[in-house]
This record gives sequence, C-alpha cells and structure tokens, in this order.
Amino acid sequence: MEASNADITLSRKLTGLVSLAERYASPDRSVAHGGHVRTIAAGHYTVTGMSRHVRLGEFVAHRSATGIHLGEVVRVEPDLAYVCPIEPGEPIGIHDTVIRKGAFRIAPDESWCGRTINALAEPIDGGAPLVPGSVRRSISNSAPPSMARRRVEQGLRTGVRAIDIFSPLCLGQRLGVFAGSGVGKSTLLSMLAKADAFDRVVIALVGERGREVREFIEDTLGENMAKAIAVVATSDESPMLRKMAPLSAMTIAEHFRDKGENVLFIVDSVTRFAHAIREVATAAGEPPIARGYPASVFTELPRLLERAGPGEEGKGTITAIISILVDGDNHNDPIADSTRGILDGHIVLDRSLADEGRYPPINPLTSISRMARKAWTAEQEKLVSRLKTLIHRYEETRDLRLIGGYRAGSDPDLDMAIKQVPVVYEVLKQTPSDPAAVDAYADLATALKAALGVGQNGQAGMPARGRG
Repeated sequence: MEASNADITLSRKLTGLVSLAERYASPDRSVAHGGHVRTIAAGHYTVTGMSRHVRLGEFVAHRSATGIHLGEVVRVEPDLAYVCPIEPGEPIGIHDTVIRKGAFRIAPDESWCGRTINALAEPIDGGAPLVPGSVRRSISNSAPPSMARRRVEQGLRTGVRAIDIFSPLCLGQRLGVFAGSGVGKSTLLSMLAKADAFDRVVIALVGERGREVREFIEDTLGENMAKAIAVVATSDESPMLRKMAPLSAMTIAEHFRDKGENVLFIVDSVTRFAHAIREVATAAGEPPIARGYPASVFTELPRLLERAGPGEEGKGTITAIISILVDGDNHNDPIADSTRGILDGHIVLDRSLADEGRYPPINPLTSISRMARKAWTAEQEKLVSRLKTLIHRYEETRDLRLIGGYRAGSDPDLDMAIKQVPVVYEVLKQTPSDPAAVDAYADLATALKAALGVGQNGQAGMPARGRG
C-alpha cells in the first residue's frame, strides 16, 4: 500500500512537470524526457538521465519543495547536463525530478503595450495577467537573412539637438551610447525614448537599481508609456533573468516589426547583459579569454544586436539604442570594443563635459553615426564638417588661450571658433524637462544670429536650415 501511494505521488509530480513542459514546448511537441538532480553547486546543478535528449540552451522544469521552477541547460556531458536555475535561491535537492521543455517561447500581443513585465514575460506592475498573442516565438531567434533585409534609407529626428546635428539617426540603425558610470547614459536614453518617429517602444532595463524602475517608467516615459513595453531584470535578480531580459525584449520588438511597425528598442545596459552571460558561463566551467570574459560573451553579443535593424521587404524596422557602461572610463575595454564594431555608430558621453555642467555631455568630435549621410542634406554635411573643424580648433588651443598666449587676429579660423563654438555649446545643452527640438538647425541658426548679429553670419558659416 505504501509503495502504491508513493507511486501515485510520483505520478502526480510527473504529470505536473509534463504539463509545464508542454506549455513552453516547441510546436512539434516531442516527447518530454526527464532526469534527476545528481549534484548541486553554487550557480548550477547537474542532472543525470537526460543528456541524450537535451540541447545546449534548452530549458528544463524542476520540481522543488516550493513548486516548479525553470532552468537553462548550459553544458552537456555524456552522463550529465549542467543547468543554471532561473530564479535565485531556488531550493534544490538531490534526486529531484527534472523534465526537458525545449526552447523558451513567449507570445507577444498588442495588449502588452503600457505594461511592465519581467524576463519571463510575466507582469510585475500589479495589473491583470497578460493576454498571449497568436504566435509563440523563441527568445533565441536568428536575425533575418542579410540579403533579404531592406536597406536603411530614412532619417529621423530624435529631438536631442546634439544628436540630430552631429550624429543623426536613421530608421533601422543600431547606435551605442558609451559612457562611464554616473555620466548620464540613462538620462539620455530617457530623452530618446520620447521621440515621435516610432510606433512602438520596447525597453530592456538590465541590472538597474530597483528604485529607478518606477522613476524611469512613470516620470520619463509618462504618456509615451501607452505605446511602450518595459522588460525589467534588476541587479538583485539572478544572472539568468538578466541574460534573458534583452532576449525577451528583442522578441517583443520583432513581433511589432513583423507587423510593419517602426520600433525603438532600448537596452540599458548591454554591459550588464554581458556580465550576466559571464556569470552563467563561469558557473558552467567555461574559461575566460579576455579580462575575465569567456568566449560565449562575444558570441551572444552579435546574436542579440544583429536581430535589430531593418526587417525583410514589407516589414518594419527595429532602431536600437544600446547603452554600454565602459569600466573605469576605458573605452577600449573588451565589451565596448566588441560592441562598437557591431553597431552602426556610437555616441560618446564625456565625463569632463558633465563636470562642466554640459548635458547631455555628448562629445561631438568622437561621436559617429555611420548612417549620417543618409540623414544629412549636402548643405548640412558641409556645415557639420565645418563646425567640427572649429570645435577641434577651439579645444586644441584651450591651454594656449588660458595662459594668454594667443593674440586676436593672428588666426582667422581660431577667431571664428572663439566667437561661435561657445554659442554652439550653449545650443547643445538640453535636459529631459526641456521640450524636444523640432528643428535643431533652426535653433542653432537663431542662437548664432542673436549672439553674432545677422551681418556676421555669412562670414561665420551660419547653418542653413534643412531637414534635420
């Protein structure tokens, strides 16, 4: 009788696990295979009996003393599968039952707009349960084929004058925001999130401080939250959830792109995404190759970022704004260097400019948009080139002028730079509370007219108004 009761109990557990496995299984619904926990270590546990059936990156369902939990297979050996639990602090016991469930899938829907969810596509804003869409998508999708994608052609206005003038964006472009800690990355991202050029906004907040989440969503997005979806994994959550958050957010963005919409995709920050991958890989025994980062980090970064961009013919675009936290203000650290080579441009936030009170502290000389020529008119391109020349001349002679070593009239270009560059710097100042710039070039022209007088503008190369 006791044996019979034990069998019934085991049968019920397996039934519950198989039900969970079927919920997330791939459409072919292959037979669910199971195993048992063999060893437990910090950051992972091993499962015996399922190595022949699971694949790297697949998910499993584990029944613990507190319920059913998910984990990802991060390493497979002939007799053992290594699994990283999704939830931190999950109670795991030797011989606990584990069931294979396949790729993790979510079903985005338009009704998700205005909601804040976690990496598992579960609401965390206290609202009603999410309504699943009609199509289930793996969060590990591949990028569209290169030759099937549309070309990047159409420029857009972000409303941030420093970007619209010196590093303009196009629909479908991927741009990085590089800065050290506390320089203003999140503030700049919040300004870009208000751009009117997009139908949808999908934001992945990875490793953020928990107290800042509501501030970003309620204060920064405000009314724009109606067309936005925020995917959040805070710094105290497990590395698996921090790794999954950008992948789930990108899958949601792909859903709207495939419907023909223009989507703004924001990640803050991809560096913490890389840190999460490093933690998971280290737990699986992968050796580091570059300043503590294993090879899988440099495999996962392009797999995520290449999914952004223009879709295939007849579909929309995903314009990606990716923040990169440069460790110790070193812009050549492995993550910054690798990401810069993948993206279509980079905005550099300079700590010295922030110290001067110039916000956003965008350095116009080191910030580059590889799509700029598709957004500029011919006149605007000449203007920006001239402005960069004047700014460079102004900055390289700063020390000379401070010690009184320069006499006015000795260098006409420098005289022009001394008159115009401070006015340009003043125009570029902008805070999140300021209204978005409708025409950055017109604002610049107006400021130069007021400061220098109309009669001097021809000599100073006053900006010509065009599409900005």
